Amino acid sequence: MMWDNGTMGWSWGFGLLALVGVAIVVYVVIRLLSKNGGSDNSASSASARMPAEVTSARKILDERFARGEISAEQYREQIRVLGDGR
Repeated sequence: MMWDNGTMGWSWGFGLLALVGVAIVVYVVIRLLSKNGGSDNSASSASARMPAEVTSARKILDERFARGEISAEQYREQIRVLGDGR
């Protein structure tokens, strides 16, 4: 049995698929253009809790620890001195 001039009802499926595709594209564009973008929210909340100089000092300390310039014990001691409490 044929409907829709021989398309057997498949044309509505392609229309729905196109609509879903457009909705996904719109969602992605909105996420990319939004102010926060949903990325790195933890860093922004950490910045709100700590003064700028403590945040930059913590970044430097993290980098030195990651490069292996300081030991874990030195890292923990310096975090305590900075007042982070970890």
